[in-house]
This record gives sequence, structure tokens and C-alpha cells, in this order.
Amino acid sequence: MKQGHEFPWRRRVLAAVMAMAATLPALADDPPEWSAPVKPFRIAGNIHYVGTQGLAAYLITTRDGAILLDATLAQNAGQIERNIESLGVPLREVKLLLSDHAHADHVGAMAQLKRDTGARFLASEGDRWALENGRNEGDNNYGVMPFEPIPVDEVIHDGQTVRLGEVELTAHLTPGHTRGCTSWSMTVDDRGTPRRVLFLCSITVAGNTLVGNKTYPGIAEDYRATFAKLAALRADIVLTSHPEMADVLERAAKRDAGKADAFVEPGLLSTLVPDFKAAFEKALKEQEAAERP
Repeated sequence: MKQGHEFPWRRRVLAAVMAMAATLPALADDPPEWSAPVKPFRIAGNIHYVGTQGLAAYLITTRDGAILLDATLAQNAGQIERNIESLGVPLREVKLLLSDHAHADHVGAMAQLKRDTGARFLASEGDRWALENGRNEGDNNYGVMPFEPIPVDEVIHDGQTVRLGEVELTAHLTPGHTRGCTSWSMTVDDRGTPRRVLFLCSITVAGNTLVGNKTYPGIAEDYRATFAKLAALRADIVLTSHPEMADVLERAAKRDAGKADAFVEPGLLSTLVPDFKAAFEKALKEQEAAERP
């Protein structure tokens, strides 16, 4: 990435990290943008945005049905379903449900969507307990965020591929934010050009206890392993569960204004990972200092 683009990205990313840290401890009062409606739109090829202004949900269409990645808050279930149907996809055509991590703001509506679509729900072993018990796992500064429990139909593993129709998604376990945080990758045909797409699971600290975490004792080591794994991945398009982290809505507006490749930025992942790693190391040092006598 050219130097002229580096510092604006760093300022934006660090501002997003600070905003996220300030928001998460107060999840009892959800930010209004987390439920603010957004007209569904195509991102690239068969990938569509069906989420809200502040929480992403992605619909991937195939010849054999559709895949939904994430479901946002419980109160958004009807909105997500209407967004899917507005794209000409009947709910019963949604065959697979995936999540990137087990927090209420991303899987709160998943149980209802599972009932209404009849789709199978796939998730990692690390998040299975939280998903099936309807509550986040791990020590933090914002407490328990309950949601309706979601039965897991199949446990996915690192490197496993999930297929539906012509689409193949690969699971990348990237724990830290939650024990089973999972990023997903696929290749999409974008106007005749193959693009590597990464649905990036959150890599923010966001209130997690990094020192002396009794429920998740290996959390700091997992974060570091995840940063190392992501540093080795490559992606042309990065999509995040909080859309502001990758400017998803802003890119859509630029694309609609005539910038055809607005979503394409091969250097974005290599910019995001070091910044979030630096934010993690800073938070870790602060928590270690607070623990010293």
C-alpha cells in the first residue's frame, strides 16, 4: 500500500477500535444504528448485504439455495428476513446458516431465522457451548449478553470447506474475540474477474479480559496466533461483521457513484491486522500493569 493511503487508514481503524471499546460495555442500550434499516445491495458476484446500518449480515446465493452469514440482533429478525426476500430469495431457499462469533449482536436473530428457514446451522466447536446455551463465554467488562439458544447441526473445523451449489467457503478459526471466532473465505466471480473474499471475524479486544481470564485462560495466546494466521492470508475484498470496520456501506455508495472496484482493496487486510494487533498489545500491557501490586 502506498504511503499516502497508510496513515488515513490507520486513523480510521484506530478510531473504530476506540468507538467499539466504548460501545460494547453498554450493550444493554444498543446503538440505534445496530437496528437502522439499510436497503439490501449486491457487493460482488453472488454476495449481498442484508444487514443493518451497524451490523452486517451477508447472503450468498447459489444454484442450490442460499447461505446466510450472521443474523444481527434478535429484534432485527423480521428486517433481515424481509431483506432476504426483497432480493427474490424465499426464506425456505436459505439452506445454510453460518456465524462468525457467538455474541448477541451477531447471532441474536439466528434461532428465529433457523426456525423460519429450516436451514442447517454450522459453527465451530469453540463457540458451540455459547451458541447452544444462549450466552457469551469468557470474562469481560460488559457482562453476559443473553440470546436465544441455537442448536448447532454441524461443528466445523479449521480449514474445512463448506459447499452449497457452486459455492465453496473455507473456515479459518481465528479465536480471541471469542473462543470459536471463525473467519470465512471464498472466491467470487466479480464481473469476470475472480476475487478472494474474506469475511473477517472480529479481532478487537472490545472489553475482553486478557489477564487472568478464568473462563478463557488462553485468550491472549489465541489473539496472537490469530494475528499471525491473518498476516499470512490474502484477500481482494474484506467484509466485516461491523460494517464500519471495512467501510462496507461507504464502499457501496462509492460503487453506486461510479467506482466499479470500490470493494476491491488487496492491501486492506495487511493494514487492518497490524493496527488491531497494536491495539491488543496496548490493552494487554495496560491490563498487566493494573494487575501488578
